[in-house]
Formats: sequence, structure tokens, C-alpha cells
Amino acid sequence: MYRKLGVKSGHRKMMLRNIVTSLLREGRIETTEPRAKELRKLADKMITLGKRGDLHARRQALAFLLDETVVKKLFDEIAPRYADRSGGYTRITKLGYRRGDGAPMVIVELV
Repeated sequence: MYRKLGVKSGHRKMMLRNIVTSLLREGRIETTEPRAKELRKLADKMITLGKRGDLHARRQALAFLLDETVVKKLFDEIAPRYADRSGGYTRITKLGYRRGDGAPMVIVELV
């Protein structure tokens, strides 16, 4: 079962596509813990596609990620770094609680 994250399905899908794209572009992002746990699954799938490296995998990544330059970076720079690793490409580090609403905040980074 996946988390609904308090938003409708279309919003949720686009939000997750956005934060996966940002993570792959920047290398690390700060977000809430429930979002990070959902993000981890999708980011690992994208890196696995990058490791496959064929045309079909590239097209699947293009269909999910929102920026073509991030797809190029995924296939050319990120995926080769994890060639000998079989999963667990992201690290979640707890930061504490957000001041406004008390949401648990984390940093998600590529290992």
C-alpha cells in the first residue's frame, strides 16, 4: 500500500515526478519524511532504468522525468556510479521537525 500524502492522485503523481527529477538533478533535497519514503521507491526505479541503458529504458525514463537534461545525466553520469550496486541508491537522514506545522523533515541524497 502506498501513501496518499494528503493530495488527490493527479497532484500526488506530479509531485512525486517533480521531487524525483529534483533529486536526480541536485543530488540531495530536503522534504518531509512520508514524501521521502515514497520518493525512494521511484528514484531507485529510475536509477535501475539508467543501469539498463537501452532505448526502451531511456524512453520510460523520459516519460516519467520532467526534464530531458536530467534523463541524459541519469544515463551518462548517475547510473554508471551504481553499476556494481544492486539497489539502495538513496539515503534518508532525519533533520528534526518543521517549525510551522511540526512535520518531520529529512534530507534525501544519492549514496
